[in-house]
Amino acid sequence: MAAYRNSLPQLEGGVFVTDGGMETTFIFHDGLQLPHFASFVMLASEEGRDRLQAYYRRYLDIARKHGAGFILDTPTWRANPDWGKKLGYTAEALHTANVAGVSLLAGLRGRYQDANQPIVISGAIGPRGDGYKAGSMDAAEAEDYHSVQIGSFADGDADMVAAFTLTNIDEAIGVARAAAARGMPCAISFTVETDGKLVTGRSMQDAIETTDAATGGSPAYYMINCAHPTHFSDAFDHGSAWTKRIYGLRANASRMSHAELDDSETLDAGDPADLGQRYRELMLKLPQVRIVGGCCGTDHRHVEAICAACMPELAHA
Repeated sequence: MAAYRNSLPQLEGGVFVTDGGMETTFIFHDGLQLPHFASFVMLASEEGRDRLQAYYRRYLDIARKHGAGFILDTPTWRANPDWGKKLGYTAEALHTANVAGVSLLAGLRGRYQDANQPIVISGAIGPRGDGYKAGSMDAAEAEDYHSVQIGSFADGDADMVAAFTLTNIDEAIGVARAAAARGMPCAISFTVETDGKLVTGRSMQDAIETTDAATGGSPAYYMINCAHPTHFSDAFDHGSAWTKRIYGLRANASRMSHAELDDSETLDAGDPADLGQRYRELMLKLPQVRIVGGCCGTDHRHVEAICAACMPELAHA
């Protein structure tokens, strides 16, 4: 059953860790082939499910070591209708995959969670199109489109949903409305370019304030992911209401732009220690942030470095 759907513990204080760059880890470190960058296809085999569990356990152990809670995001970033069709999945098969993703994590939660380590299961949603390009849907179309996947999560044990690498404000509004219609708390995570703005040229302030205005503030919180801290560290208006809505950071390991990452055939893993220190600097400026993890190019080394650098400040904030 959904343990925290009516009361997300990460909104009540404490520190929560999440994983790193799942797809880049499996492709570049483990040598797996993930068609269309889709990790949810691994749910279809016993070997794939075992690999996924081993991947999550590494991060769960880091959280336990540091006395933190954990956000378990399902491996379903690509498990929406358009991408599913490209991968040969019917609507029924896609629903099965989304449900299976939640079930896998429910099993992990049962083995790891204790009174000192709340573990939240979050249904991961990706954009309809490319996570590095602007989408073209309006809010109504986005609500209709994403309601399918959100419905799969709502019918299972997911506590919430989180939409990652969104580049279009209308799509964020649609996701938030679809989640609210199914009674699911949601997090909205925007991707920004090297100038700290969305690919459309709109600012994070505009994105958050517009989404909140159009949805009655229904998102539980916002996050930033798939950008290096140097790309967005100067984009905050510290102390402003919109900045205080940002609760989580999942940065890239690399300082490269999205265009450069797209063209690269090798993985730029950056410097885990430097990334940890950059998180620490952000945490001191953004005391409301409670969720830390990684995105493209990051792995357990980066998340461990982030926890080691930031946890003392977060634990006593």
